[in-house]
Amino acid sequence: MQRVHCLITGRVQGVFYRANTQQQAELSGVKGWVKNLPDGRVEAVMEASRPLLEKLLDWCRQGPEMGYVDHVEVQWLEATGEFEDFSIRG
Repeated sequence: MQRVHCLITGRVQGVFYRANTQQQAELSGVKGWVKNLPDGRVEAVMEASRPLLEKLLDWCRQGPEMGYVDHVEVQWLEATGEFEDFSIRG
């Protein structure tokens, strides 16, 4: 198990980015959360096996049809096992 912290930049608010990320995570068995930031970015913390996280990161780099992603900043960390599901925060 690994943990990834992401900051996503682009047109990622108001385009269902969080809801679609949650849906993709739940389909993949990834746990964690996603939220909008005041500066227009989206932040996500996710835990799963590295292959599952890599697959979800590929989706995060594309995003939903109505938006576009300029950049995804990724930080790999040790998993804590604190999440029971994948939620949308704030």
